Amino acid sequence: MAETLFALDRRNVHEGQKVFRGDRAQEYYRGDFWVEDAPNVDVRSERRAVGPVSIIRQRSASNLFFRRSRQHIREDATDLSILWFVRRGEFAFSNQCGAKVAVEGDFVITRSMEPFLIECRTDEAGQSEVLHVTVPTHLLRSHVAQDCNSALVVPALRARMVPELAIAEQLLGDVFADDGRLCENSARLLVETAFGLIGHAVRALEEPRPARQSIAERRLEDVLRFIEVHLSDPQLSTAMVAKGCGISPRYLSFLLRLRETSFSELVWEQRLTKARDWLTDSDPRDISISEIAYGVGFKSPAHFSRMFKRVFGANPREYRGDCGSEVPVRPALTPSSTGAAGFGEFVTGSSLLQ
Repeated sequence: MAETLFALDRRNVHEGQKVFRGDRAQEYYRGDFWVEDAPNVDVRSERRAVGPVSIIRQRSASNLFFRRSRQHIREDATDLSILWFVRRGEFAFSNQCGAKVAVEGDFVITRSMEPFLIECRTDEAGQSEVLHVTVPTHLLRSHVAQDCNSALVVPALRARMVPELAIAEQLLGDVFADDGRLCENSARLLVETAFGLIGHAVRALEEPRPARQSIAERRLEDVLRFIEVHLSDPQLSTAMVAKGCGISPRYLSFLLRLRETSFSELVWEQRLTKARDWLTDSDPRDISISEIAYGVGFKSPAHFSRMFKRVFGANPREYRGDCGSEVPVRPALTPSSTGAAGFGEFVTGSSLLQ
């Protein structure tokens, strides 16, 4: 559940420097914090801690300032990244490289290892609000590799191009608002998912927009999705896929040639790959080899075992027993150079789709 990190009004506004890091001075990093001298002082900062991450909602009826100098960095070299979702007012960031201003709907990432000045400015109604997340930079690096010492600002217009940012904010807001029903592991999973979404969004914004898909490419996506959905059906066939996707079998063959594969190669490659992953990740006490065989669309465990061994060099039972150690798995969903039949060689007969 969220807790009050600090609250300031006219009576204690001058204590802001002492209290902004919380009762034990463990939040954020060292710096100078102050509140603009205004008739209406009402600042409230609430925190929800999730492991080493803090989700903080800060609301204010007056302008707020925070400055981190080289002296502060020498005294406290804590390397934190802050993810800012600007909900009301303006968020201004300045350092030796210049100034940037974020407004309502913008997303910002800042980092603590270079001197800077931050201002949280109120809007026309005299209110400012930010949801910000403090995270150790080394943890965020696995998702966002960019150096954010000069602040990464994503304007609202660009942010709307990548819905991941809105979903990430919603997830983090939900964790912040949780009343204690979420267990710690679930809260961590949601926060980690939000970081992953933010990383995807940042990369998407930096990459050129993909070219518009052709009709054939869209139809191929439909085909691949249909095959994925129906992979466990042993009756899966070209006729079934063509009918399900509203195309002719001949056009289906043409689409698969764009992918440089045939129907039988694609289906059996997917079935065997998923079976291999299932064997690797499952416990024999939870699911048997026969269940895995039927689960990926084989009509019999014996047929599954034969095909699996020809591709991966070990039968399913041997593979499951040895996958914790190094199993000599062939990269063979292509013709093998070892003398055994390659994947393309033993899926071409219609009998293998029985």
